[in-house]
Amino acid sequence: MARYESRNARLVYSTEHGRTCPSCNKQLDRCSCRKTPAQPAGDGIVRIGRATKGRKGKGVTVITGIPIDDAALKQVAKTLKQKCGSGGTVKAGTIEIQGDHRDVLMAELEGMGYTVRRSGG
Repeated sequence: MARYESRNARLVYSTEHGRTCPSCNKQLDRCSCRKTPAQPAGDGIVRIGRATKGRKGKGVTVITGIPIDDAALKQVAKTLKQKCGSGGTVKAGTIEIQGDHRDVLMAELEGMGYTVRRSGG
């Protein structure tokens, strides 16, 4: 019985403190485990490559190294997708555009003021 009680003995709600985080047992507004880390500072170079791994042979153009936050990254991705006339997504700080559009994207990103290099083959 002692094992069962210790496993389910965490604080879920208190009228004194309000809701608490199940991981760190702090108040939700002071929780440190749920905050997203800031984007790592890169070397200032945006890299454009092509990848097919894990996509059943379909190629995508992958853009990494844009030093902006997630909301602005989604806006840049939207602009680039419209320029290419193609779909895409933002995953873990990288932009993926469906198809091989490296030349178009290099010109567009250089026009936005970024230093751009091709990576990969």
